[in-house]
Amino acid sequence: MRDYQNILDEIYTTLKSSKNPGEVATYIPELAKMNRDSLAIHLRLSSGESFSVGDATEKFSTQSISKVFSLAKAFQLAGNELWQRVGVEPSGNPYNHLSLLELDLGKPRNPLINAGALVIADILISHLENPKQEFLDFVRELSHDSDIDYNKAVAESERQTGFNNYAAAYILKSFGNLHNGVEEVLEFYFYQCSIMMSCKQLANAFHVFSNGGRCIKNNKHLSTYKVKRINAIMLTCGFYDEAGEFAFEVGLPGKSGVGGGIIALLPHYFTISAWSPPLNANGNSYLGMKALKLFTAKTDLSLF
Repeated sequence: MRDYQNILDEIYTTLKSSKNPGEVATYIPELAKMNRDSLAIHLRLSSGESFSVGDATEKFSTQSISKVFSLAKAFQLAGNELWQRVGVEPSGNPYNHLSLLELDLGKPRNPLINAGALVIADILISHLENPKQEFLDFVRELSHDSDIDYNKAVAESERQTGFNNYAAAYILKSFGNLHNGVEEVLEFYFYQCSIMMSCKQLANAFHVFSNGGRCIKNNKHLSTYKVKRINAIMLTCGFYDEAGEFAFEVGLPGKSGVGGGIIALLPHYFTISAWSPPLNANGNSYLGMKALKLFTAKTDLSLF
C-alpha cells in the first residue's frame, strides 16, 4: 500500500521551499486579505481514510469551486432540460470573458464559466423556495458538516466590484436566458461563491462525485448518470483555459477557485484538495496545480 502521508509530506516540503511567483486575487478586495503563505493538502480515500498536510482545516472562500455544487443541485432539480440553456464545451477563454456569450446568442459554453454559473443560479432560484438556505443545506448534506456557511463580507465585496458579472447577467437577460431579475440572480451567485470551506471539508463534499452519487454518509444524492456528466465537465472545463493543461499534467476531473482552492478526484479511489492563495496567470492556484501534478506523478493514480 502506498504511504500517502509520506507522499503528502514530501510534496509539502518541496512546495514550501520553492519559489511562488503567483499573485493573490485582489479584484475582490476581501480576498486580498488572504495569507499568501498558506498551503494545505487533504486526501480522502474512498475507504474513509484521510491524510493531511498544512492548514487543511483552515477555511477559505471556495469561489468557482461552488459552481460544481450549484450545477449538481440544478441537474438534480431540472434534469437534462438545463442543457437547453447552457452548453458543455470548453470555452477556450478566461472564466469571465463576454465575447463568446454574445456570439453564441446568450447560451454560455459551459456551466463552470461565470456566465454559465449565472444561468445555473437562475435555474436554482426558479426551483427553490429559499435558494440561499436550501443551497447551503445541500452543500452541508454532501459534506455531512453543518459548520459550513457563507461569508457575507466576501459576498458584499463581490457585489461592489463584480461589474463583469453584471454585464454578463444583462447580456443573458437580453437574450432571454435569465428568467428571474438580474439583481436577484447576482445576489444568489455572489453568496454562492462566498461559501467558506477547508480542504478537508471540500474533500468530504466531493466524495459524492467519486462515489457514484453517494455522499460520505452513503445517502444517494445524484444518479450515476448525472455524476458521470458532471465529472466530464470538470475534466474538460474545470480550469478555464488551463483545463487541457490540467488534464495533460494531472489527469483528474477537478475544479479551481480564485480563493486559491483546487479539488480533484479519481472515481472510486479518492478526492484530493489543495489550497494556496497566490494564483498563476490563468487564475488557478500556482502551488495547488503543482501539488496535484506531483501527487499523480508520485502515485501513478489518474484517469489515464
